[in-house]
Amino acid sequence: MLQYITPRQKSTLLVLLFAIAGISGYAQPVQRNQPSWWFGVSGAANFNTFRGTTQILNENLTVPTAFHKGKGVKPYGSILLEYRPGKVAGFMLNLAYDNKGGKFDEVIAPCNCPANLTTELGYAVIEPSFRLAPFSSALYLYIGPTVAFNVSRSFGYTQEKQPDTHADWSEVRKTLLGAQAGLGIDIPVSKPASETQMTLSPFVSFQTDLGSSPRKIESLAIYTIRAGMAFKLGYKANKVPAKTVTITNTVLVPAKEAEKDVQFSVRAPKVVPVNRQVKETFPIRKSVFFNMGSTEIPSRYVLLTPAQAAAFKEEQLQEAQPANLSTGRSARQLAVYHNILNIVGDRMRNNSQTTITLQGASDKDPEQGKLMAENVKQYLVTSYGIDPSRITTEGRDKPVVASEQPGGTRELDLLREGDRRVDIVSNSPDMLLQVGGASSEFLKPVYITSYQQDPLDSHVIFTNEGATEVLSSWNVEVTDDQGKMQTYGPYTLDQASVPGKTILQDKTQGNYTITMVGQTKKGVTVRKQSSVSLLKAEDSKQEGLRYSILFDFDKSKTREAYEQFLINIVAPLIADNSTVIIHGHTDVIGEEAYNLTLSRERASEAQRILERALSNSGKRGVRFETYGFGEDPQTAPFENNLPEERFYNRSVIIDIIPAK
Repeated sequence: MLQYITPRQKSTLLVLLFAIAGISGYAQPVQRNQPSWWFGVSGAANFNTFRGTTQILNENLTVPTAFHKGKGVKPYGSILLEYRPGKVAGFMLNLAYDNKGGKFDEVIAPCNCPANLTTELGYAVIEPSFRLAPFSSALYLYIGPTVAFNVSRSFGYTQEKQPDTHADWSEVRKTLLGAQAGLGIDIPVSKPASETQMTLSPFVSFQTDLGSSPRKIESLAIYTIRAGMAFKLGYKANKVPAKTVTITNTVLVPAKEAEKDVQFSVRAPKVVPVNRQVKETFPIRKSVFFNMGSTEIPSRYVLLTPAQAAAFKEEQLQEAQPANLSTGRSARQLAVYHNILNIVGDRMRNNSQTTITLQGASDKDPEQGKLMAENVKQYLVTSYGIDPSRITTEGRDKPVVASEQPGGTRELDLLREGDRRVDIVSNSPDMLLQVGGASSEFLKPVYITSYQQDPLDSHVIFTNEGATEVLSSWNVEVTDDQGKMQTYGPYTLDQASVPGKTILQDKTQGNYTITMVGQTKKGVTVRKQSSVSLLKAEDSKQEGLRYSILFDFDKSKTREAYEQFLINIVAPLIADNSTVIIHGHTDVIGEEAYNLTLSRERASEAQRILERALSNSGKRGVRFETYGFGEDPQTAPFENNLPEERFYNRSVIIDIIPAK
């Protein structure tokens, strides 16, 4: 359906989406009074697009030349209701007036006369939606049906040398079913503790009529991008705090016991780097992941025509990719990975002696796995001109290294999605990781140079050992010299982090008191205090090196090839007095607490290998900062929607920062 939207409207939609996402990224994570019921109003602009055929305007007027395209910007207004029983899922209802009017592109009648058609199609609309706020920011998504009742149907037709006509359309459907999907962000404009909460909520959405034409005749179709602002009010009475009873020790003793069980500490950078130029060695997994039930190469992979493939060079992937090379989700690396078939094709074309085996795996269906492998082979042969004799295909029911293990019962759909793939296996050194030789199971990496926004060593990390067992939740209060407080949380695991520049805001430096406020599982409040000083560095010329090593599902030990990679490639690049930042990650499969421990084990394993290599080479003064972040979406290298993203999140990332 988006193909019917003009390039300008597509650009408008992208700008609005990035703007809302950007605002959400800087939204202050302050704990607020959160009502369950919200009421308000909204106003928006409809960017309408017309497609189809329109010639019979009503029973009295059939124009000589059909209209096919058009557009217009018209108003939208609603009263709204929201129900948010929890932090993630909720319900929205809009009762609205929705104008789908606009102007058709001018046509030329047979008399060689220009003709124009405008319309004012108006609807009273009921829009129930499912509301989802899966992130720690105020960003939310919504999707749902629309039921529209026609209230106006006028048109205006003008043709040179003919009288103007203003009338109503005929055969307009009284009721129209459609659908919408969109996103918005709630920006608070009231005090956090206020009983009456007010928010301004910019939003953007896409509306479609689901293929049902607004008229019973012809094929007029209307698609709409909507952008606007909502004002919402919610009320929730603050609970009166319970009085502290000090006659007995029933409250004080558990609090002291809880304080002994919870060990709170803060790690803060001496200097908060704003950004850093990074030269990254990006590992390439050997797999092409297929959609469930399909043997066709998924559309997310970049497939080139023979003419395009002739001009493709692997080095191009260092340029013209999304600039997102942050500690958060990386569109750039995923864009590189989705060129894996072009990388393989380019390498095979440049090295005529290379051969590969394509192992297609489809659960309990090796023949389907074979077909998947054949489709990959066909692409390499057709687009890159690779001799078919250099490519062998196999079909399997499971990959050689499978994620799903016998007896497993949890999250099997995600595991099986990761096992439905074609693995690229080769004994040719020109295809493989720099070390490991013929035994290597990893392709050579791709090299990327970009700026790393908000690097991990700029984060203030809060460690609250024992919180998972003792506390139901905990928050962090950050108070500056003037008494201004920022609140982050709630958290439930033993570790959390906040970027230093988020705490500093527009300041270049600041001194802060850090207070951990936790609630034990018995309802007792626990407080622990620390302090940090932060200084923002504006130097954008600092350079660093980044390497990644990948792990199999639920494994904390590196493959032998990657251990040699750390010893022979990474360790020699670590100069005396450098800082090495190691952070481990996992995908979202499994328990959060288990994944946090697993990521720490992965990071510690990498540090152990590097320390031994540095000691053997006589390096001195190297400082390690090693962390595990588990499946934390705020620090994960990738999203977790696609199997390739989950595979890449099973990783340890190593940043080498030279001494100044």
